[in-house]
Amino acid sequence: MALRFYNTLTQSVEDFSTQDGKSVRMYTCGPTVYHYVHIGNLRTFTFQDLLRRWLHYRGYVLNHVMNITDVEDKIIRSAMQQGKSLREYTAVYEEAFLEDTGRLRLQSPERLVRATEHIPEMLDAIARLKEGGYTYDSEGSVYYRIARFPNYGKLAHLDVSGMKSGARVDVDEYDKDDARDFVLWKSRKEGEPYWDSEFGAGRPGWHIECSVMAMKYLGETLDIHAGGIDLTFPHHENEIAQSEAITHKTFARFWLHAEHLMVEGQKMSKSLGNFYTLRDLVEQGWQPDVIRYLLASAHYRTKLNFTFDGLRSHASALERLRNFKLRLDTGKFPEGGEATMAARTAAALAGFEAALDDDLNTAGALAAVYEFVRDANSAMDAGSFTASDRAPAQNLLAAFDSIFDILRPVEREGGLSDTAIDELVNERIAAKKARNFSRSDEIRHLLLAGGVILEDTREGTRWKRK
Repeated sequence: MALRFYNTLTQSVEDFSTQDGKSVRMYTCGPTVYHYVHIGNLRTFTFQDLLRRWLHYRGYVLNHVMNITDVEDKIIRSAMQQGKSLREYTAVYEEAFLEDTGRLRLQSPERLVRATEHIPEMLDAIARLKEGGYTYDSEGSVYYRIARFPNYGKLAHLDVSGMKSGARVDVDEYDKDDARDFVLWKSRKEGEPYWDSEFGAGRPGWHIECSVMAMKYLGETLDIHAGGIDLTFPHHENEIAQSEAITHKTFARFWLHAEHLMVEGQKMSKSLGNFYTLRDLVEQGWQPDVIRYLLASAHYRTKLNFTFDGLRSHASALERLRNFKLRLDTGKFPEGGEATMAARTAAALAGFEAALDDDLNTAGALAAVYEFVRDANSAMDAGSFTASDRAPAQNLLAAFDSIFDILRPVEREGGLSDTAIDELVNERIAAKKARNFSRSDEIRHLLLAGGVILEDTREGTRWKRK
């Protein structure tokens, strides 16, 4: 099966290809660093991580750019309230974002770029739009005239035929289905940070930032542009209008959007008391790998209902997967036997790959692995899982974990390393053989205090982290 994605632009699932057949030019919308990112943001970032991992798995070379929005309305208001410069204010939340994504094991893009470091390029883009007749000036600001771009609305599939010409909006974000001319360069307001330009002192609008950074590093046409569904309009629609007015070429061939995250069936909101950051959940005792597992479990184009029962369920499921891996890696299995399990393993891998090839269907991929684990455990219990079945099963789990990355337990800060644990386990085995049971118990308690559980089986002693 060919790799296929749902393209928001065409509203259909299409076979994926790149412009050169090998490298993927991908731009994903990163954080606006005015606060800690919440779990709704992290659902989108987790989807983007799974996407890049699967593209790698399928042999593509990634050229992935993610932006850091470090100048826009909310940031400016908050920085001014705290009496800080933009960089002083945003540095805290940019670092927090990198810490949070690291804890969730999200891979870093090839480039992470800040908006404030690309102001000259933004001014050049605005000048080119002005030369093409796509802009007008008003009260010191420069606006994009969307009536000048006939295909405006093609991404969000809006009918803008009845749009009131000249209606405009100054804020960086505005309501869905509210098609208006948008600001490219905002005139300076008292006390706000600003840059000098040929258009007057001011700062860029939010939408021009991504157009400029994407095209600077990826060229005039991207293979993939991805983000949350809430960015489809106006942000991504405006990116298309700006970029294609400059180049007269397709800005992005594939548009992928992740759906919203709900909390206990409701929209996440501070007023409802259901607004969570990763830090909030970790403080409550939830492990980041369990949170990653839940965020990755649903297909990216379906709404994800985040619940604490769901977290508990995923914690239990993760424990079962890790127990199976431990059993697979350390168990003693008979030699020889039939080829039934080998065929079953190959079918599971094929099902896993087919699901992810089909528009990154993570739920289907997980189902293929769950079914295999159940069958393999049954075969182990029946004594029909053989030594020759081990390596193919391990390869399947390695393929699974190269995408989901949840089987490695979280190592506690300052905790025991794997090597140190192995040394203590071997010392305990030796103590038991020498009938030094007090030392054996002492080591068991020491490991338990370090978050390590020992299991004495017929095949020997094995360990796992809590």
